[in-house]
Amino acid sequence: MKKYLAECIGTCTLVVLGCGTAMLVGCDAAAGGGYILTALAFGLSIVAMAYCVGNISGCHINPAVSLGVLLSGGMEKKDFAGYVIAQCIGALLGAGILALIFSLGGVTDMTGGFGSNGLAGVGGNAFAGLLVEIVLTFIFVMCILGVTSSKAGHGSFGGLVIGLTLTGVHILGIGLTGTSVNPARSIGPAIVAAIAGNVAPLACLWVFIVGPLAGAALAAVVYKALEN
Repeated sequence: MKKYLAECIGTCTLVVLGCGTAMLVGCDAAAGGGYILTALAFGLSIVAMAYCVGNISGCHINPAVSLGVLLSGGMEKKDFAGYVIAQCIGALLGAGILALIFSLGGVTDMTGGFGSNGLAGVGGNAFAGLLVEIVLTFIFVMCILGVTSSKAGHGSFGGLVIGLTLTGVHILGIGLTGTSVNPARSIGPAIVAAIAGNVAPLACLWVFIVGPLAGAALAAVVYKALEN
C-alpha cells in the first residue's frame, strides 16, 4: 500500500504545482512567459517527486508511464491497476485542492478549467490533438525507459533528466493541447471543472486518455526492440 500512497501523493503534487501554475499564469501564445513557467512547474514537480518517492514506488505518477513500464516487463498487472487507481485519486485530490484554494482566495483561473487540457491550439481537431499527445508521450516514455534501464548507468541524475524532458515536451505541447502526456493529470482537472460547472473539458477528455496510452505503448515496443 505504501507505493500506492506514494503514487497518489506524487500525482497530487504534480497537479497542484503544474496545473496550479497554469491556472495563475495562463497559456497565451502572445505571452510566452506563461509557457515557460508552466513547463518548468510540471518538470520541477517530477524532479522533486522523483527524489522524494522514487525509491518507494518508482515515481511513475502517470498511467502512461506505468503502462510503458508494464509492457517493458518492469511491473506486474496487479500493481499496474493499483498504480493507475492511486494516480487518478491523486489527480482528483490535487484538482480539488486547487478548486478550494482558488474559490476561498478569490484568485482568477486564467485557464478557465483548473488547468485541464483542450484542443484550441489545434483548431479543435481531435485527430491532431491525438497525434500531438502520442508523439509527446512517446518521447517522454522513451526517455524514462532509457534512463531507468539497468544498462543506462545514469545513477542519481535520472530524476533530473526525466524532469527536464517533461519540461521540454510541455514547451511544445502547451500551445497545442495544454500538454497532457498523463491521463490522470487530465482526468482530475476535467472532472473538478465539470463539478464546478465547466463541462467543456470532458468533451475531448478521451483524446488525453487514448493519446498518452498509445504513445506509451509504442514507446515500450520501440525501446524494447532497440535495447534487445
